[in-house]
Amino acid sequence: MSNIPTPHINAKKEDIADVVLMPGDPLRAKFIAENFLTEVKCFNTVRNMLGFTGKYGEKTVSVMGSGMGMPSIGIYSYELYNFYDVQAIIRIGSAGALQDYINLEDIVLAMGACTDSNYCGQYGLNGTFSPIADYNLLKKAEENSKKLSVNTFVGNICSSDVFYDSSESLQKWKDMGVLAAEMEAAALYVNAARANKKALCILTVSDCLLKGLSLSSEKRQLGFSNMVKLALDTAAGK
Repeated sequence: MSNIPTPHINAKKEDIADVVLMPGDPLRAKFIAENFLTEVKCFNTVRNMLGFTGKYGEKTVSVMGSGMGMPSIGIYSYELYNFYDVQAIIRIGSAGALQDYINLEDIVLAMGACTDSNYCGQYGLNGTFSPIADYNLLKKAEENSKKLSVNTFVGNICSSDVFYDSSESLQKWKDMGVLAAEMEAAALYVNAARANKKALCILTVSDCLLKGLSLSSEKRQLGFSNMVKLALDTAAGK
């Protein structure tokens, strides 16, 4: 019995490229496809989690929403890696900066992803697994970031199950040198490790959580263009 189409992705195997960009918002996936890719075809509309494949220069690239949180990206990335034979997923999203020297619209490349989630508990490991990015993708993205007029930081982030955090945990993560907080990367990195595939998380700082600063909705849209270009250049091997 074939594993595809899956309950969540109604596509043929050949409809999806070997590299997939994953923003959380499916409408952002649509925006990226319409504004950065050519020869675009929609491969998924199940649950309105839109997915598209097109050309970025000579490279065929797919872009698909992941939803919010580790359970959601956990499902979609698992199916892409294991059923559609996707080789690399690059998450592109927003993050809340924790360190004082990181500002709005800066870019964070997640070398590792701490987490308060028990996502990795499913594997019954006798210890704590450290979810990390693929080194070659990270290196390429860091090299490509130098071409952009934007501050870029490489390091550890925190993937949390909690958006409205009522504790003092953010300060504690900051004290450990964690750069920023978001909600998906750790599950993506764990799935990539288990499937022996590649993953990277590229984040635009939309909020400075401990300084009380946030981007406007207009700035969020315009400010994410550098991140998208960086992810696409990395996906294309430029």
